[in-house]
Amino acid sequence: KVFTSSRGVARGGAARAMSPLGRGMPALVSSPALMAALLAFTVAQVSKVFTHWYTTGKLDWTRVVGSGGMPSSHTSLVVGLATAVGLKESLDSSLFALCLVFSLVVMYDATGVRLHAGRQAEVLNEMIMNLPANHPVADARPLRDSLGHTPVQVGVGAVVGLLVGYLHYSSWVTQWGDN
Repeated sequence: KVFTSSRGVARGGAARAMSPLGRGMPALVSSPALMAALLAFTVAQVSKVFTHWYTTGKLDWTRVVGSGGMPSSHTSLVVGLATAVGLKESLDSSLFALCLVFSLVVMYDATGVRLHAGRQAEVLNEMIMNLPANHPVADARPLRDSLGHTPVQVGVGAVVGLLVGYLHYSSWVTQWGDN
């Protein structure tokens, strides 16, 4: 079969199957790699509510949209993407290599630059709280201090991404075949 766009126009010279969701469905939604990545991100973000509750005893639904915390949702996103791409394209493909390097950069950044920026924000917030009331920045809004992740949070995020990416891609192949 030749892959055709929703307008019936043939694309590329290679024989490819049509999107498993049909002609009218946008290509982005029919991408198992993209869906695996977004699902891994969502699972990680929602689980932050419960890991926060477990550690603090407080149920905070704002954790669903917040950064930082257990597990790293950015790591889950990129590892879910890399996992699905690796399963679809093969582990020796250039596309998988690109996704893997991208994942490593995101994980390094989460435990490095962003983690230390968050720790600096904690120190600055403490310093501002100890300023005299008449100081010009004494009433400044506190800086966000939950920016980065510990290595354990990134590791758990990677496991979530790997599991969700594998399970989603496997179920996709079972449902739609390996297109």
